[in-house]
Amino acid sequence: MQSLNAETQDARGCTVDAFHAVRATTERLVQGLTPDDCMVQSMPDASPVKWHLAHTSWFFEQFILGPAGVAPFDERYAALFNSYYVGAGTRHPRARRGDLSRPPLDEVLAYRRHVTRAVADLLPRANPHATALARLGIEHEQQHQELILTDLKHHLFSQPLTPAYRPVPAHDGAEPAALQFPAVDGGLCDIGHAGGAFGFDNEFPRHRVWLEPFEITDRLVTEAEYLAFMHDGGYAQATLWLSDGWATREAEGWQAPLYWRADEDGAWQVFTLGGWRAPRADVPVCHVSHYEADAFARWAGARLPTEAEWEHATATSAGGTWHGALLEDEAFHPTPAAHGAGLRQLLGDCWQWTASAYLPYPGYRVPAGTVGEYNGKFMSGQMVLKGASCATPRSHARPSYRNFFPPGARWQFSGIRLARDGVARSALAEQEVLGPASAL
Repeated sequence: MQSLNAETQDARGCTVDAFHAVRATTERLVQGLTPDDCMVQSMPDASPVKWHLAHTSWFFEQFILGPAGVAPFDERYAALFNSYYVGAGTRHPRARRGDLSRPPLDEVLAYRRHVTRAVADLLPRANPHATALARLGIEHEQQHQELILTDLKHHLFSQPLTPAYRPVPAHDGAEPAALQFPAVDGGLCDIGHAGGAFGFDNEFPRHRVWLEPFEITDRLVTEAEYLAFMHDGGYAQATLWLSDGWATREAEGWQAPLYWRADEDGAWQVFTLGGWRAPRADVPVCHVSHYEADAFARWAGARLPTEAEWEHATATSAGGTWHGALLEDEAFHPTPAAHGAGLRQLLGDCWQWTASAYLPYPGYRVPAGTVGEYNGKFMSGQMVLKGASCATPRSHARPSYRNFFPPGARWQFSGIRLARDGVARSALAEQEVLGPASAL
């Protein structure tokens, strides 16, 4: 069956201990939140924390427990907590998940305990097909761990009191070394998941692409560097923007990344999960749309890398510190790039917009059955992001991972890495617009 061969090259990680660990991590993320916190839906694209807790349990019940003959915890939950699986039946409207004051949080947590016990009991005697589906369920829940944090951040920001979630580590704001553009050889390159471990279906099949030589920045763009773009009128120069991006900027009134606001003196402040602070010279800018990332790249005399360029650069990188902050680090915000040479912040801190539309790889086939609705039906109107963010579980931080969002999306921890053709020079060094004094 193609669905499980493609999505689960290695189901050996699906142990009872691994399952319990993922379930426990999800529940640690919501510790300290009130029931009221857990039912807020601040926009249609974000879901209440309570819904995430229930939906990740629904997934196991729908695809594993139900086919195994385990009676549902509550038959009404089948429609309440289905997301977009048409083949699984009726769905509560996505934009109205915040209406679900019932079941209350304590019943949702009881539902989770029921599902956790039932799946843990089933796993030791499950057949290979069910085991592969359980592994997919574990990976699915880890994706929702990231969504819990990104959605919760939007909920907290939307409150008049803008409460903090948890403390965020402080950084000294030291001026980082200037952006460098290491050269990357082109040629015939292998792209996609190589097999031998878990991968989602959209990471397959591995295939070859031809790339011309290019250059890519050694770290992510910082808040101070982005602030220089803002001070230079970047949001007022239509020539920097894609047509759809300019129309969105006008319609939404964008003047800065999401979660930025100017105080009474006109100084910018940035909202984090730890509260408000001033922009920093060494912290990557995040919560920018593809449109904003593309406009910044044009302003800087560069461009965004393609998906294949980003993945090839990662595969051929020698030296450097690949990882930035990930979920397990509990930084809850991007962190400064490590010191040293080579490509840094490839996996962690911020998802990185690419210039590539989210499309199937050559030879891709949508998996059979309802589980085939997981990725394939979204291959239209989305742009690919590579890497990982400070909210991404460590096991999801791999070069072949394909995240995707509409180009106007900003509530994810999405940032910017620049590229340029191998024979071009970047105006970034020539314009001298990224100095610390003018930027901050």
